[in-house]
Amino acid sequence: MIPTLSPPASLPEGVHIAHADCFSGISGSLFLGALIHAGLDEAALLRQLDTVGLGPFTLLIEKRTIDSIQGISVSVDSPPAPETRRLSTVLSMLDRSDLPADVVEKSAAVFRAMVEASAKVGGVAADQIQFNQTGALVTVIGSLIGLHHLGIERLIASPLPLGQDGAHDFLPAPAVYELLQGIPAFGLPGRQELTAGGVALLRVLAERFGPMEPMTILRTGYGATACDRSSSSLFRLITGTACWRDESQEVEIIETHIDDWSPEGFPYVCDLLFARGALDVSLTPIQMKKGRPGFGLQVICRPVHGLLMKETILSETSAIGLRFRREQRFTLPREQVEVETRWGKIQAKKVWTPAGITLYPEYEVCRRIAEEQKVPLQQVYREVCARGQEI
Repeated sequence: MIPTLSPPASLPEGVHIAHADCFSGISGSLFLGALIHAGLDEAALLRQLDTVGLGPFTLLIEKRTIDSIQGISVSVDSPPAPETRRLSTVLSMLDRSDLPADVVEKSAAVFRAMVEASAKVGGVAADQIQFNQTGALVTVIGSLIGLHHLGIERLIASPLPLGQDGAHDFLPAPAVYELLQGIPAFGLPGRQELTAGGVALLRVLAERFGPMEPMTILRTGYGATACDRSSSSLFRLITGTACWRDESQEVEIIETHIDDWSPEGFPYVCDLLFARGALDVSLTPIQMKKGRPGFGLQVICRPVHGLLMKETILSETSAIGLRFRREQRFTLPREQVEVETRWGKIQAKKVWTPAGITLYPEYEVCRRIAEEQKVPLQQVYREVCARGQEI
């Protein structure tokens, strides 16, 4: 599963969300430690883990201070796995457990992502990959139990840091790089904590990677590396409820002029750009040098998506150069709603303007209804707007 890089949908106010701030990396134990620090009950966690049947293990939970920040370190002490544990074995254990259905489903997705990455790197079949470390299973399943018990409905993550320690030539494991495909990352000097379990958790769970979603912050938890590690890392998990944001935002404007490209490919390129994070895309006819007709292509996106937009334009059009700049923009608060009509529920956008609330029906849905019901499009629009006043 490739995580979405598209802009987030407006979150209804009050939705419980969390931001995974991976400023020095991510691992399953860091994630679980941050959840415990943020309020996850240890006894409830152990009760749920015991139903999986992972065998004897001890969960070591300790307070640790790194760079004047106190967090929770988690490590797992267990004997070698009593049997060869392949993915099918782990999935059966999850199915037989008393874990909530969403925890089982998401745990299975995380383990599948880990297995597929390891199999691809090793050039072997997925059913040959073994889970030899009980600790990895415990921290991944424990993290998903924690998100469920804290009521986290949405997870946003920061881009991930890739580091290298010159003295030890440290690099993340090859499977981690495979899991990072499609995820924004950046380089930092020094060692960063990146494990397959931690990256797979974000790959499966994160709706997007970028700045923190506007929220009313409730709790902040820190996960810390265990005391016997050769280097120290912290992971911050910020939890809260979604709230209306200050609609003033910084965006990146990317432009190019093209005079040797067939515009019939524009709908495909436009859809691709939107799928990869564009906020707006436009194509304008222009008169270029020597009187040749051409097109001006403009893309507006969040700065975190800028590189992906540039790569897409240069790969999918005949452009050989781009201009880009940062600008401020102001947008009105909005919310996706469903309006009950005689034809069923129709999606609309509810927008808060200085003059009051305005409802904008979704064109494609209204068009489909008009064609199916043989009624004028404007009639569908009028009914959505009239019924929408009740929302």
